[in-house]
Amino acid sequence: MPASNTAPRLNATRARQGRWGRHILWVLVISTALAALALFGSWGMRSNEYAALQEQNRPAAAETGTAPADSMAPKQN
Repeated sequence: MPASNTAPRLNATRARQGRWGRHILWVLVISTALAALALFGSWGMRSNEYAALQEQNRPAAAETGTAPADSMAPKQN
């Protein structure tokens, strides 16, 4: 005897569609928060390295043709 199939028949498009609900919203919110936490965490851990690179890439006063800020200050009598 063939087994009776009581499940409703769906076409392919209907079967591929997901359901929206609170569980999907929470998955999206938590995964976005974790991604942001990982991004800012890795950025914070390497911020000293980035600051050191920025200091190395800054041109010296002789290269820019400008005098240091101390020589531009007015002198007191």
